[in-house]
Amino acid sequence: MAAHKGRRHTCKSREPMETESCDPDSEGPPQVYLPSRGPPLREGEELVMISAPSRFDTVREHLGDNWTELPLPLYLCVGTQAESAQSKGTDEDDDDEEDEEQKPQLELAMAPHCGGINRVRVSWLGEEPVAGVRSEKGQVEVFTLRRLLQVVDGPHALVVFLWDEQARVKPIFSFAGHMGEGLALDWPPPPPNIHLWTPTDGGSWHVDQRPFVGHTRSVEDLQWSPTEDTVSCSADASIRIWDIRAAPGKACMLTTATAHDGDVKVISWSCQEPFLLSGGDDGALKVWDLRQFKSGSPVTTFKQHVAPVTSVEWHPQAHGVFAASGADNQMTQWDVAVEQDSEAGEAEANLGLAALPQQLFFVHQGEMDLKELHWHPQCPGVLISTALSGFTVFCTISV
Repeated sequence: MAAHKGRRHTCKSREPMETESCDPDSEGPPQVYLPSRGPPLREGEELVMISAPSRFDTVREHLGDNWTELPLPLYLCVGTQAESAQSKGTDEDDDDEEDEEQKPQLELAMAPHCGGINRVRVSWLGEEPVAGVRSEKGQVEVFTLRRLLQVVDGPHALVVFLWDEQARVKPIFSFAGHMGEGLALDWPPPPPNIHLWTPTDGGSWHVDQRPFVGHTRSVEDLQWSPTEDTVSCSADASIRIWDIRAAPGKACMLTTATAHDGDVKVISWSCQEPFLLSGGDDGALKVWDLRQFKSGSPVTTFKQHVAPVTSVEWHPQAHGVFAASGADNQMTQWDVAVEQDSEAGEAEANLGLAALPQQLFFVHQGEMDLKELHWHPQCPGVLISTALSGFTVFCTISV
């Protein structure tokens, strides 16, 4: 596990790449290249794995909201999944061409962890920043981040930490009662009111051994409601809404058993509306209205991704905006409030985009094996993703 502080002097969006055609031998007007509809790799081309993708979460810091001044500091808590880190070489000529002031700067403080990390979630317990970590070993651990955040802000303190303290960092609490590996973990919104995990006065934790009963397959994701401090949502092949004020065996309030054609991989609550966003193995993105959840039908469904969806998240402030990533190496941004426009539809048809929904306003490509994405909660429009090819930070909208 590691705490990162990165600074990027410019945020650049990457527009869809225009090519003469999806078929290099054909003639016709330029078409926008989309990875889900593009040609296969040519002879001699191959995809090379350079490192394992990471799980991460953003860390709220002293920046305040709507931070837009440059250089832009980003604090991230990252959990690695590789047994050893690998690096990618950089061509020296490329280094000479890029202005030194434009390069991102990275400060890194690490804490040793046994086993690959399947999920990281960051929260604050009063004045204490903490990270909940779910590992492939089946353990769930809680680490304090205060010292790691201190040392990434000071070069001298970081040297002392790496030399003398790093190897001795331990979790403040650990629980090994889960019977399997597990993927899902989340904190409730403050103030802390955790059903299964409750902090005690002695600085430890009480873990309720009684499980929530209802899921029949592996729980792929879990999220607390940002507006209801006793309500959470979880997903396996179904989506279930829980209220922890009831006994664990009776806490399931709502469920939809056939949310997707396959497992539901990821979910996200909207902070603006009673909407829930889900992404599945079928590549579909679905928006659910909790007021109509019992009907079993989503408000809308988008099918742009052609492989399992790996991450989804509503924008923390902008109404109706969300981002998604998929195993098809696409990252997409959407606005569900956009209505169909016939004039815009004609312009898009001329570019070969007639089959795309108008709610789709950006497609990012070039990353390999996208694992997770998050909007930065304090920097408007900034989106962060992690993949085999590393971390990407970019901004396509200012909202």
